[in-house]
Amino acid sequence: MRSSVRGQWISFNPDALSQFLGDPLVLEEGQECEFSQRRNRADEFDEEAFAQLLCISGQDFSRTAAGRWVRIMCTSTTTSTQMWMTLLLSNVLPSDHNSDLPLPKCQLVYAILTRMSVHVAQLIADAIYLFAGMPPTGTL
Repeated sequence: MRSSVRGQWISFNPDALSQFLGDPLVLEEGQECEFSQRRNRADEFDEEAFAQLLCISGQDFSRTAAGRWVRIMCTSTTTSTQMWMTLLLSNVLPSDHNSDLPLPKCQLVYAILTRMSVHVAQLIADAIYLFAGMPPTGTL
């Protein structure tokens, strides 16, 4: 993907973003980061483990009426989770509000805190594609 800025074509595909970021994670052709691998297998993330790591003692996810886990409210998270949440929602994956952490972004914070490899350039490219109303190249 690319866009014209002041007469110059600027690429913002994952490879261009990765190069701009200094190639923080080098993957072989067709290889995925650990975060993407685990997220693509729905059973690989354990919400109970999320709650233990991301929430303060005695707090949990907000749930739908059917009991489906939806998000963690900021007031229920640990200080470490709040710091990562603020960084991610303000700089990497902008959001129109920062009072809660939706389940997909809980997965990302969990991945960071448990030191999984994360392809940041792919996440940013997908966020740009979604913002522009296009289908993402990977998964966000």
